[in-house]
Amino acid sequence: MGTTLSPLQLQATLKTQPPAPVYLVVGEEDLLRDEAVAALKTALLGEGGDFNFDVFYGDEAAGTEILTCALEVPVFAERRIVLVKGAEKVSAKEAEVLLPYLAQPVHATTLIFVSSKLDGRLKFSQALARASVTIDCSPLRDVQLGPWVTRDAQRLGLRLDEKAVDALKETSGGSLYAVRRELEKLASYVTADRLTTAADVYQLRGVEPDASVFDLTLAIAEGQRGRVLSILARNLEAGEAPLRILGSLAWQYRRVWKMKELLREGGRDGEAARTLRMDPSQVRTFLGRLSDGHVREALRLFWDADGQLKGGSSGRPKMIMERVLLQLCQSVQQAQSDAPRRTPTPTGRGAARAVSNVRTITSGNRTGR
Repeated sequence: MGTTLSPLQLQATLKTQPPAPVYLVVGEEDLLRDEAVAALKTALLGEGGDFNFDVFYGDEAAGTEILTCALEVPVFAERRIVLVKGAEKVSAKEAEVLLPYLAQPVHATTLIFVSSKLDGRLKFSQALARASVTIDCSPLRDVQLGPWVTRDAQRLGLRLDEKAVDALKETSGGSLYAVRRELEKLASYVTADRLTTAADVYQLRGVEPDASVFDLTLAIAEGQRGRVLSILARNLEAGEAPLRILGSLAWQYRRVWKMKELLREGGRDGEAARTLRMDPSQVRTFLGRLSDGHVREALRLFWDADGQLKGGSSGRPKMIMERVLLQLCQSVQQAQSDAPRRTPTPTGRGAARAVSNVRTITSGNRTGR
């Protein structure tokens, strides 16, 4: 088949077309993967259809077990679902058993493979991509995240102002599950007759606005090491996970680069402030203190720290975060001390090359989009 759909397109397709025999639900956004599987289960089996629903785990199940289950006839129903979680963990030996089935699947069975990421070089991954309808569950881009937050809030009966949407994006680090948890808390806190504000978001999370990740970025820009560590400590004490703080910081730095790119292309400070919903004085602070080199270095540090936090590094998470933040402060101070000896940033074609370099880095950033 080789078709790729978004989760929203999947839901629309299931209303008008028969289901495919094989699906690949792949991407790093957990909530989108879970919702895609739930949509398939509801559409194919209805409510309470667990009798014809079997789940396997890629690092545990044998290929013959998955195959045998997929070949079984549904019981008192037209269709059965066989779900394989952690498909990237299916060994080459076990995957080999499934290749003939992928070429000729049973249409009474819907076989669903779920993975955060597959190695496209592997024979099994290539065969799966050809045989399946792929549901792309990649993290949302910044321009997609705001509308998603607004829609999910409406589902819960909430109306958000623009600053509340920005606050949720900032504090969640781009994680949809984190956004949804905050929205569910807000729904029980804010009455339906009023607009939800950024102050509501911060108050309910137990973190003051002056301890937000936005102000953490400002403190870094000013080289205030003590304040930087204080904001980190307050967020950790409030129950924020280090990965969420890291993701929020990476999101904030991408906003910084987006602003710098806009101004390179001829935009004005006020235009950048309106586009990114930032105060003009904060725009000037960013421009004056956060150099291109610093932003590139920051994104590299975020990438490394993300791998350490997710990989269970022997270093404590707080120490990893402190080390990153102190390195960022040092980077800012070094750039400021070197500034008189530097050649001014070029405009035109030279600037375009600099933009291209950072785009290359940000496209591979794992801490969110």
